[in-house]
This record gives sequence, C-alpha cells and structure tokens, in this order.
Amino acid sequence: MEKMDSSFVRKYGVILGLVGIIAFFAFESPKYFFTFSNFMLISKQSSINALLAIGQMFVILTAGIDLSVGSMIGLSGAIAAGTIVATGNVLIGILAGLGIGAGLGAVNGIIVSLAKVPAFITTLATMSAIAGITLIYTNGQPIWDLPHSFMYFGQGYLLGIPFPVIVMTIVFAVAWIILALSRYGRHVYAVGGNIRASRAAGIKINSVLISVYTISGFLAALAGIVLASRLGTAEPTAGRGYELDSIAAVVLGGTSLFGGEGWIVGTLVGAYIIGILNNGMTIMNISPYYQEVVKGLVILLAVMLTSFGKKYWNE
Repeated sequence: MEKMDSSFVRKYGVILGLVGIIAFFAFESPKYFFTFSNFMLISKQSSINALLAIGQMFVILTAGIDLSVGSMIGLSGAIAAGTIVATGNVLIGILAGLGIGAGLGAVNGIIVSLAKVPAFITTLATMSAIAGITLIYTNGQPIWDLPHSFMYFGQGYLLGIPFPVIVMTIVFAVAWIILALSRYGRHVYAVGGNIRASRAAGIKINSVLISVYTISGFLAALAGIVLASRLGTAEPTAGRGYELDSIAAVVLGGTSLFGGEGWIVGTLVGAYIIGILNNGMTIMNISPYYQEVVKGLVILLAVMLTSFGKKYWNE
C-alpha cells in the first residue's frame, strides 16, 4: 500500500501543483489569465521549452545532463535561416538546421560515452564552443529576409491551434511511445538505473548514450527552428538561458537527476508550469527580477519535496 501511495504522490504530485498554480492565477487575474486565448498563448510559448525538455529528459534518464541545448537553439536557427536565405529553399534550410543539431548532439554523446568525460563538463564546454561558432557564422548579427512560408512554422495556425503546439504534441506522442512501449525506452531507463547491470545484461551502453544526446540535439535544433520562425529572424543569442528552463521542467516533472526514473507526462507538465509562471506573473505586472526569484524557489521546493518524499516513503 505504501509503495502504491508513494508512486501516486511522485507521479501525480506535479499535476496537482499545475492545478494549484492555475487556480492561483485564475483567482488573482480571472479577466486576463483564465481565457482560452491566453491558454493558447501559454501553450505556444511553452512549446519551445517543452521540445527542449523532452530531449533533455532522455539524457537525464541516463544520469547525464545537456547544458549545450540553449546554444544549439541559436546555431541551428542561424544555420537554417542562413541556408534558406542562400538557397531560397525552406526544406533544405530546415534539414540543415536539424542535421547540425543532431550531429553536435552525437558529438556530445561520443565524448561522454567513449572518452568518458563527465556529461556536465562535456556539455558545458560544447555550450561555450557552439555559442562562439554561432557568433562567427552570423558575425554577431541576426539573419533577416526569411520567406513567409518559413514563418508559418512558428506563427501559423492549423484548425485554430498554433502550429508550434501541434509540433510539440507530435514530438510528445512519439517520445511517450518510445519511452513507455519500446525496447529502446527500457534500455534508456536501465542505463540510468544501473549501468553495470545494464552492461551485464548485454545492453549496448555506448550506443544508448550517443543516441540520447543525438535526440537532445535534434530536438534542440527543432526548437531553434520554431523559435526563429516565430520571431521572424534568427538571433545568434536566442537560446541563452533555455538550457536551465529545460532542466527545470524535467526536474519539476519528477525525473530523477540520478537517472533511471521519470515520466514523460510529468516533463510536459513541468514545461507548462514554467510557462504559466512566466505568463501569470507578467499579467500581474511582477518585475522580471522577482520572477526569476520565484521560479528558482518553486524549482527548489519541487526538488526538496521529491527528495523528502522519497526518503519518507522508503522508510
């Protein structure tokens, strides 16, 4: 009975937290916050972080971390935009952006798995290097003159739903199927839970590690392309700070930073919690400085509750 209760609290506590935050802002500002148009806006704004967080979750499930995703947003968006301007072909530009993200993610995975460099150090280094490459490629200037067809990717609507939200939903569904139903998903959880036992069971550890960083890089690139499309320009510094929000969303969603434990639905809810906090505090005209403090405290509280909850239930 205790194990079932523990599982319920750890899995669904984040959803209760989401409901509580929505109720608070709905009570404080019902005229502006609790409207369909505002929830569509929140979903659109949260889609970027949700894409990053889903990729970040794959990495964290293996007890790793990817600090380079924010820089990858800037580079992939710039590569996509630059290629589109040079060739006039939107599809080629998008494929170029996705390719650079997946390729750099694979590089992270190779360094972590084969060179045995800790993930924190590896991705901290590549975060700086990728940011520098972006500035070199763009000469520190935004890339403009993007075609209208590219703008639809981040600004368009399909059946009244923002296209970025549709992209996020498709990615979420695919990630859920992979992690919940596939053999590969079980291997990802196993590597994070006990790498020695996984190796003894015949799981190809290096392949799993390289693949999760590749997934993270690919989704960071996708987020960068969506962001560039939404802004109408590729800003070389567009992704700064997003790596922290993506990690926060995963942690808020209940995924253990020690690997092997997490729920993809919780990660999506975590991304929405951050989006709702940003939106609600902006509506309440709270200073951006205080907003950062509040977000930090909420994340810290969530981690502490998860930690204390595990200790209590284990006892």
